[in-house]
Amino acid sequence: MKTEHGYRVEIEWTGARGTGTTGYRDYGRDHTVSTDGKLHDILGSSDRAFRGDADRWNPEELLLAALAQCHMLSYLHVATTNGVVVTAYDDDAVGTMREDGRGGGAFTEVTLRPRVEVADPATIELAQSLHARAAELCFIGASVNFPVRHEPQTFAAATQPSRDGSHSA
Repeated sequence: MKTEHGYRVEIEWTGARGTGTTGYRDYGRDHTVSTDGKLHDILGSSDRAFRGDADRWNPEELLLAALAQCHMLSYLHVATTNGVVVTAYDDDAVGTMREDGRGGGAFTEVTLRPRVEVADPATIELAQSLHARAAELCFIGASVNFPVRHEPQTFAAATQPSRDGSHSA
C-alpha cells in the first residue's frame, strides 16, 4: 500500500530593514523557518558568500543536514531489523555546490561519512554493509538529482578511533 505524507513549513522573511528590496545591498537575507507543533524555529539566512549571516543556517546546510539525518534514521532502522546494536553514530557530511555563472547553481555531490559504533565486534562487517540498504530507503536521498556518496566507518565500542585517528580504550 502506498501512503502519501504531507509536510508544511512557514518561512518569514525578517530582513526588510525598512526599505525592502530597493537595492541588492539594502535588504537582509534573514528569515525564520517554523511549523506548527515545533518548540523551536530555525533561524536562516543565505550563505555568507551571498550576503548572508554566517551565524544562521543557510538552505545549503539544511539540505546537507536533511540528507545526513535521513541516512542516519534509515540506517538505525536497518540496523535494528538486522540485529545490529548501534551504540553511537555521528556523521561529518560534506557537500559541493557549483554556481552556473548565470546567478544560479546546483549541488554536484554530497558525501556522508558516518561513523558507527556497534556493541558487538562480530557485527562490524554486517553493520558496515547495511549502509547500502539505508541509502535505498532514505526518502531525501532518493529525491535529489546529484550523487550522495557514503564513506562509512564501523567500529566496536571498545576500539573506535576518534576523528583525529587516535583510539579510545
